[in-house]
Amino acid sequence: MTQFDSRGCRVSGATPAALAAYEHALSDFLSWRSGAAEPLDLALAEAPGFAMARVLQAYMRLGSRDPRRVREAGALLAATTGLPANAYEQRHLAVIARVLADDYRGAVGLLGEALAAQPRDLLALAVAHGFDYLTGEIAHLRDRIESVLPAWPTDLPGYHSVRAMHAFGLAECGDYEHAEEAACAALGLNENDARAHHAMAHVFEMTDRPDAGVRWLNAHAQRWSVETVVATHGWWHLALFHLACGEVKSAMALYDGRIRAGGSLDVADLIDATALLWRLHLRGVDTGTRWNELSAAWEPHIEDGFCSFSDLHAMLAFVGARDWTRAQRLEHALVLGQLKPTRYGETTRQLGLPGCSGLVAFGRGNHPMAIALLGSLPTQVHRLGGSHAQRDVLHLTLLQAIERIRRPAHRPSTLRLPGATHETRRAASRNEAATPAP
Repeated sequence: MTQFDSRGCRVSGATPAALAAYEHALSDFLSWRSGAAEPLDLALAEAPGFAMARVLQAYMRLGSRDPRRVREAGALLAATTGLPANAYEQRHLAVIARVLADDYRGAVGLLGEALAAQPRDLLALAVAHGFDYLTGEIAHLRDRIESVLPAWPTDLPGYHSVRAMHAFGLAECGDYEHAEEAACAALGLNENDARAHHAMAHVFEMTDRPDAGVRWLNAHAQRWSVETVVATHGWWHLALFHLACGEVKSAMALYDGRIRAGGSLDVADLIDATALLWRLHLRGVDTGTRWNELSAAWEPHIEDGFCSFSDLHAMLAFVGARDWTRAQRLEHALVLGQLKPTRYGETTRQLGLPGCSGLVAFGRGNHPMAIALLGSLPTQVHRLGGSHAQRDVLHLTLLQAIERIRRPAHRPSTLRLPGATHETRRAASRNEAATPAP
């Protein structure tokens, strides 16, 4: 019997009960809730030949920056061999194969074809949006969503997720007023959409409203921090708002009590912890032995050869700990990694290796070299992926290097950085105010 999901996409191998469980899992996945795996298991127990349930299982792994997690999708792809799959499903299977081959551009191209044929393919939209984020395609974060919005009636299941994705894309493209409207619209439809709460955090970050950010995240903490996959990242945003308000002790308390309380080894959690501790380090805060713990946690990822964004955060941890042995090992791995004829090889050549070398130079006190290397990044740093708020850590380090060697008659033009958050704008203003006019 032919089955269709809630948005009219044809699915193979499902029973009505399995399809209902799949819809539950998809809803959790899209809202960044943490319970998607259980209903997917139920769907496959009910209908082992349900191809899209296995596709969703694979996509839940492919969005990671951890290559070990991504490789798990290979077994899930193999499990679909011989299963009935229509053209729509075959395209999704081809996307998984492309990502496993490190061909994100090809994967996104196939997802674009899927959306052109079926603009209500919510899974294709969400996965393409996630890959745009991972690969730094900033304009696509907004434009891809806007291209399908006319096909989405407001009462269609999942519409809140479309608005939440649109909100984030608008914020990254600088349209903060409409981003806030879209996030609030998404939350009006589903107050448990953690993705929409996250978009609101970025709006407060980019519009220099840290006080409002503190109030919002605290007031809605039960919605974004309980049984979600974004809890640690939400606490990271809250800590940044406290830092912007000059409340260093509050930021440190969040680091200890929320961000590193469980010693998570998840790469996304390590990135948040490292980025926060580095900001505290740049402010001259005594971080005690915390760097040693992070350096050890990053050590297994030295030879990942997968994500330049992760490489840079691993190097921040090694430099923060003054662990020059691990820093040298990572730099050596990057020298080899840049030779790969892959997406990762390209980003390592252009960003990963010079960025990490710049961080080492900064840590060793060679600030002219740090400026030369880090100063070469801003025009293409978006290709690291992540958000403006996350990439800001590199801008802040560059500003700190400039501050440490500035001359009275020198007013650096590099302080005006494109896409700067409130933190870099304030740092630049402090530097310019402290530099006498020539």
